[in-house]
Amino acid sequence: MKNHPPQDLAAWLHDQLTRRGYDLGPRGGGRSRFAELSGISPSSVGRLLRGDPVTDIRVLELLARALGTPLGEILIRAGVLQPEDLPAADRAPTPTPLTIDQAADDLGIDDPADRKVFEATVEALQDAAATRRRQQQQ
Repeated sequence: MKNHPPQDLAAWLHDQLTRRGYDLGPRGGGRSRFAELSGISPSSVGRLLRGDPVTDIRVLELLARALGTPLGEILIRAGVLQPEDLPAADRAPTPTPLTIDQAADDLGIDDPADRKVFEATVEALQDAAATRRRQQQQ
């Protein structure tokens, strides 16, 4: 079986981030926000999304952790490993975290003003968690 090209990881990552509510447009701020929340440098996030090869295990570990995806799956998608290099259990996909909109829908929050408050609260909690992670890494 052949390795996945880095562009496969880029397309997959773009889809994952978009589904999680990150605006990846030129001025959307989603790349910077994901970089901050994940602990991955903004330049590495850019390389990942462009399809440039990124084989730094630390970056791929942070990516796996941020997305709640097994590291083995990330290594395969990045072309570092072949699927047969890992036992089947390591390749099992993990559930995709809900986007803020999906969570609001599931909770029955349908009033636009309530949704804005909910979104702002979740984003504030995510930012606080990212700050704690950065402080722990120092």
